[in-house]
Amino acid sequence: MSNTNTYLDQVVRQQERLEADLRSKRSAAPPASAPPPPQSSGGGGAGRARGGGGSGQPTPNAVEVRVTGFGRWKTVLVPPNAFVVHTRRGRAEPLHVGLGVSFRYNPATDSYLVVPGAMQTILINAYCICRELQGVLVQAYVQWIIQDFATAYRRLDFGDAEDPMRLVNLQLKEQAEAAIKDKVSTLGVADVLSDKQPIIEELTARLRGVAEGAGNADQGLGLRIVTVQIKEAVVSSSRLWENLQKPYRSEQGRIARLAELAAEEAVAERELTAGRQRETQRIESERELADLRARNAALEFDREAAEALRRSQREQADARALADLQDATNRHALALERELAAEEAEIGRLRIERETELTRLTAEAELALAAARARGAHEQALLELERARVRAGLDNEQTAEALQAKLIDRLPAIVEKLPKPAELRAVNIGGNDGTTVAGLVAELTAVVGALRRAGG
Repeated sequence: MSNTNTYLDQVVRQQERLEADLRSKRSAAPPASAPPPPQSSGGGGAGRARGGGGSGQPTPNAVEVRVTGFGRWKTVLVPPNAFVVHTRRGRAEPLHVGLGVSFRYNPATDSYLVVPGAMQTILINAYCICRELQGVLVQAYVQWIIQDFATAYRRLDFGDAEDPMRLVNLQLKEQAEAAIKDKVSTLGVADVLSDKQPIIEELTARLRGVAEGAGNADQGLGLRIVTVQIKEAVVSSSRLWENLQKPYRSEQGRIARLAELAAEEAVAERELTAGRQRETQRIESERELADLRARNAALEFDREAAEALRRSQREQADARALADLQDATNRHALALERELAAEEAEIGRLRIERETELTRLTAEAELALAAARARGAHEQALLELERARVRAGLDNEQTAEALQAKLIDRLPAIVEKLPKPAELRAVNIGGNDGTTVAGLVAELTAVVGALRRAGG
């Protein structure tokens, strides 16, 4: 087994890294013979400045102070979060004391000191010896601020140009380590590791007594302790640390082993129970499957038998329905034939009646037409006779010369309407000059009749 305490080394490294992070980077310290820089030019900062000194290099951890003007007419501009005290030669009291006070500055007669007003944090690593004479590392931190700068600048040294708070922090750190060691020496290892409140109370009382004067401001340093905390307490001896942990680890190992055995026993019993349940379920499942297959086979057989019976009944019903349908069709066809014959007989009767009626109507119409024609012919004959009588009267009233003149005028038209004769026959009309009109008409009629016979 290695004698090194890995946890202790790790805690120390973490503490170093944290301290490096909390503290600002520092530049190289100036030689001991060189005076501290009195001021900075162009915006540089200095923790302390005195008259007659030259301008020094700006330091990273100093307060950022700006000095403007030239010669005797300069002005010091102090940040609002920094304390300043301004003194002048020949005066017992300072001209300006306060937080963020800017003032006019004469390098020949004046001097000033600027200190950060922000809260400061001190990291403490106290290597202590407890009541059992065992090494214990106690890590703590203390946070403080300046409460009364008029008292603090007289009783504390803020003269470090790079870090005005460095000496004050070192002094408080030493006092805190001494207080922690005194308190740890009265406690046992188990008390230190389990309850850190007594150490915190003792350290707070010691530091407040020094920094704040324990209720009397004239005896204090003008500081105020903000908080005191214990971060870690580690046994330096790795073997002792292992021995301290062994009872708890052994007890926890016993509990864990018993829990494992109980768990294994429960798991084994549960596995057996689960195996029996699985086997029982398998047997029941096989039996249920066999019953289900038998029921399915019976159902299948019943279904097939029922289907065959249904098909047979359906075929018989279809055959009966087809026979009934054919019989009904035949009866309907006979009825239709009888109805068709009756309709044809009725149609024949109606046709005969219509034909008889049509014949009767036709005969009546023909008789009526014949009678009408007869009446018309009779009336026409009567009209012709009347006309003939009138013409005869007229002709009788006309002279022979007039009749001959009319006949002569109509002869060309009569000749044009006559057909061309196939043969020429000569007819002598009138043998004497004393022919009458009636004789002339008779002769013309005879000529026309001869011409028609010739054309026919």
